[in-house]
Amino acid sequence: MVHPVPRAPKRNPLPSAMGSQVAPTAPSAPSQLPTVEEVSAGGVVIEMSDGVPRVAIIARINRGGRLEWCLPKGHPEGDENHAEAAVREIEEETGIAGEVLATLGSIDYWFTVSGHRVHKTVHHFLLRATGGFLTIENDPDHEAVEVAWVPLDELARKLSFPNERRITDLARELLPEYF
Repeated sequence: MVHPVPRAPKRNPLPSAMGSQVAPTAPSAPSQLPTVEEVSAGGVVIEMSDGVPRVAIIARINRGGRLEWCLPKGHPEGDENHAEAAVREIEEETGIAGEVLATLGSIDYWFTVSGHRVHKTVHHFLLRATGGFLTIENDPDHEAVEVAWVPLDELARKLSFPNERRITDLARELLPEYF
């Protein structure tokens, strides 16, 4: 047996017989915020230290004031492709130069900021470290507040975001092919 869903009584928009007036209801405004599409690139840059793979990661302060450890990433500039942007961003944010070995895939997520929704897609790559030293001094946006080499086996406990932990799991699967 189907039970009908009770409905709220309709309001009469006309004045009542007693002379009081009912204010007309304003049409409801759309609740959707404008959406902006953003693209970034970054990834997992690895160096081998005594046979142990280590990954350079950065810490940022989020909008809520909390420290978050994450993979380095940023927006492509000019006519850079995603791989070129990943190499540049990783070096800017960590100080470590690298060469792209493989594509690790993309993640996307949504967040709201300054009155609009952002749909962000981040393209990740596996890189081999080719030089440099850890520093945040070259980060032009000064987003990174700390940088560290973390053994790949400890990365899952350090990274703040599950989707980035999944990306590092993919990197781990590819290691035997490249190192």
